[in-house]
Amino acid sequence: MPDQKLKVIPLGGLGEIGKNMMILEYADDIVIIDAGLMFPNEEMFGVDLVVPDISYLEKRRHKIKGIVITHGHEDHIGALPYILSRLDLPVYASKLTGGLISVELKQRGLKKAARVNVVHAGSEITLGYFKIEFFSVCHSIPDAMGLVVSTPVGVVVHSGDFKMDFTPVLGDPADLNRLARLGTRGVLLLFSDSTYVELPGYTPSEKVVGDALDRIMAEASGRVIVTTFASLVSRIQQVIDAAARHHRRVFVTGRSMIGIVKMAMETGYLTVPPDILCNFDDVRKLPDNRVVFLTTGSQGEPTSALVRIANGEHRQIHIASGDTVVISATPIPGNEALVNQTIDRLFRQGARVVYDKLTQVHVHGHGSQEELKLLLSLVRPKFFVPVHGEYRHLSLHAKLAETMGIPRDNLFVLEDGDVLELDRDAGKITGHVQSGNVYLSGLLTGNLNDAVLHDRKLLAQDGTVTIVGRVNTRERKLIGRPEIIMQGFIGDGAKKQALLKRGCEAVMSAMDSDGQYWQKKSSIEARMKKSLADFLYHETRRHPVILPVVFEG
Repeated sequence: MPDQKLKVIPLGGLGEIGKNMMILEYADDIVIIDAGLMFPNEEMFGVDLVVPDISYLEKRRHKIKGIVITHGHEDHIGALPYILSRLDLPVYASKLTGGLISVELKQRGLKKAARVNVVHAGSEITLGYFKIEFFSVCHSIPDAMGLVVSTPVGVVVHSGDFKMDFTPVLGDPADLNRLARLGTRGVLLLFSDSTYVELPGYTPSEKVVGDALDRIMAEASGRVIVTTFASLVSRIQQVIDAAARHHRRVFVTGRSMIGIVKMAMETGYLTVPPDILCNFDDVRKLPDNRVVFLTTGSQGEPTSALVRIANGEHRQIHIASGDTVVISATPIPGNEALVNQTIDRLFRQGARVVYDKLTQVHVHGHGSQEELKLLLSLVRPKFFVPVHGEYRHLSLHAKLAETMGIPRDNLFVLEDGDVLELDRDAGKITGHVQSGNVYLSGLLTGNLNDAVLHDRKLLAQDGTVTIVGRVNTRERKLIGRPEIIMQGFIGDGAKKQALLKRGCEAVMSAMDSDGQYWQKKSSIEARMKKSLADFLYHETRRHPVILPVVFEG
């Protein structure tokens, strides 16, 4: 066995919410924990999804033993279609998570089937120098698991996403006995979920949502439309159970929701009473107070079922008087504006809209402060790395761990790309590897970069200005006046016409016949562009995208 250090390298999920990916490396072996996506923020114009940069892994593909998945949310599995199209790797996941991965790969158009190996709480696998044991944790999705990774330098525990819910709707509570036994034997390093470290106390049980849904369906005089994450199988079960109690029938809409409901029923994770799920052909046969629609769109996604309903564009569902819409989710950071717009449009159409600020129709799946402290007290790690959160979450979690007795020198607040090296006695951040975002936009997988997004931002903010000039390079002069065309920069009117006229004059006066730029067409274009850009910024304090076009003759 080589006498080397364990490398810990996050490629996503630290300093941000989403695209979780952690690398453990020892000698010539690498294990990947999770492979998630992140939804774009409002400045990522034209971007559909964001996944981790895997350049580091592609250069070391011969070392990688596999990908281990903690649970089936998209911020932990959503990058798999992108990664598996580049790296042929085995995937280890629970039964439900494996089913969700299959749905994800199919929806993203990956033709080659992934090698998904089904594991369960209590399973053990060996991947090179790493022996990995899976243990149950409670999250907002069944079959969520944490990891115990035995390495040559000590035991590493990864909490996965978790909360201490002792009355879960589906699945098992966290295996506290196993964690306590690990703590007595000695744990080198703990990775722990930091998402809700800002909240004191304990996270409420999922049971409270079931009670709220039951009340809403009892009180609703008309149809009930419920939207939630398609992967939130336990919430879907609660909707079905409440509908059955109030003699309502459930109609599912939205491609991902339909696919996941079908998969969860086939694998036994959804229990559906006879005749509860119906085809849309049967909607008109039922009175409104017997109908429940289960839809996608809890994050205001523009093409989702709920947004199409809110916009009056859904082929089968239109808001009517007496409808109640339940948004059983909280906005992912960056999606707040989209969700609020959807809520406003539903209100305008006359719906009663129920969301988390009004009624407890959603509880999050992450531990609050007391649960995080409980995990730390059970595991008693020597070193601690907070994961899954923006930088403030990681920093606050590290300070919480310090109050639990972990020395400050043993706390490491990492960011994506940092390299932490550990042995049995000490740890140190030793470097940084290439990391960051890969932007997916339609078929342009990974071909977007920060420069493209910067240009798109300028286009959205300040529009474009095209300047077309005809030149005589031998005589080093412009032929006539250049033409300036503005799009999205300034409205029509006298002000625009005056700006166009003075802009032409500024460019013409800048084209000095003695300039060396006359030797190349590209240099002439650059001169015209700079002179017009300087003029427009002086007049408007704005930076439109300027496109120079030069013709000779």
